[in-house]
Amino acid sequence: MRATAVNPGEGPVVTWWLRLRANAAATLRSLVRPPRPGAARLATLPASRVVLGTVIAVAAVAATMSIDARSIDAARHLPPWVVEFYGNITEFGETSWFLYPTGALLAVIALRSAWPLPNTVRLTLAALGARLGFIFLAIAMPSLVVSIVKRLIGRARPLVTGENDPFIFLPLSWRVDYASLPSGHTTTAFSAAVAIGAIWPAARPLAWIYALMIAASRVALAAHHPSDVLAGAICGVAGALLVRNWFARRRLAFAVGTDGIVRLLPGPSWQRIKAVARRVLSA
Repeated sequence: MRATAVNPGEGPVVTWWLRLRANAAATLRSLVRPPRPGAARLATLPASRVVLGTVIAVAAVAATMSIDARSIDAARHLPPWVVEFYGNITEFGETSWFLYPTGALLAVIALRSAWPLPNTVRLTLAALGARLGFIFLAIAMPSLVVSIVKRLIGRARPLVTGENDPFIFLPLSWRVDYASLPSGHTTTAFSAAVAIGAIWPAARPLAWIYALMIAASRVALAAHHPSDVLAGAICGVAGALLVRNWFARRRLAFAVGTDGIVRLLPGPSWQRIKAVARRVLSA
């Protein structure tokens, strides 16, 4: 990223502030710039496949509604230790567990990059920033969309009316107790699993176990119906993949190969990251 020109008489604080603004503007431009030639065609699914996938997803959620009442009834009879176990882990599906630390790291990178740095350090920070930015947006965007959509749909949470009826809706109510479909925790968990797995493939097994545990906890605690959880999983996976493709079309952390497959771009080694971290934190 290039810094804006500064006058010789300007002090270091002013210079730092101008560089910070220039870096922020360059980052925003990189996110909204037109796709690389050929990348948009290769990384975009045909409209027919998108429509077909949407129809299948909606049909699957609708079919799952047939077991919602029985599942919630079974959840009400779970042993106390099972309920306690899931109660202890379910809050790890909150977006704050991911957005706060990644946002803080992005802020540190942005603030430190505004000072003069060796080119190797700057490039390493840029690569880390692209990856962290992807994780942040891949989790934040699906979660934001779902948090709005679920309130527009207005499906009642299990047992909120005292009845085990999964077909109670109050559209456009904008009430928390009528914001069951899709599950927000599940959306966050599955978008995080996709995002983390895309950056660190070795972490995929643990990431998917985490996502499945969060999804199971929402039903075990009677906080959501199984169909809510399925809808949340679909939204989380689809949303994270859309953000990944957006980044790949602009060659940010990912790239689209000639075969149309999105691949992670080579990044700094762990040794390089540790060296840069020590330098940044000691400055």
